[in-house]
Amino acid sequence: MSMSFDPFSQLDRIAQSLFDTSRQPRLMPVDLFREGDRYVLNADLPGVDPGSVDIDVDGHLLTIRAQRSAGNRENFRWLAQERPFGSYMRQFTIGDDVDAEAISASYDNGVLSVVIPIAERAKPRKIQVESAAENGRKAVAA
Repeated sequence: MSMSFDPFSQLDRIAQSLFDTSRQPRLMPVDLFREGDRYVLNADLPGVDPGSVDIDVDGHLLTIRAQRSAGNRENFRWLAQERPFGSYMRQFTIGDDVDAEAISASYDNGVLSVVIPIAERAKPRKIQVESAAENGRKAVAA
């Protein structure tokens, strides 16, 4: 297997060893969109054990944590190690318009999907308009 020298990846490795960024939580890329009466958050977490994913809501703060292990290998020598491992974390502020009790999540093919339903009180609704004449007749009938 032929590998060419890449000075930028070497600089990345040197910087990582100097600043020890492996101990800090990594950023997970997400997509967030509204679909009907719910928000959907998709987070890329390839190679993460679903059992390590932790999602919690504390007031208006939604926190997602996950862990990707480096793997336990003995008697080997790295030729390239570009896939990051360690802890991942993202936090999102959620408003009063969501139903925090009904948030659900699933993990499939390296993508974590969090469904955040909109609360009934925040959904658009129609207000029935009554005429003043109908109100007057009801008062007389009573």
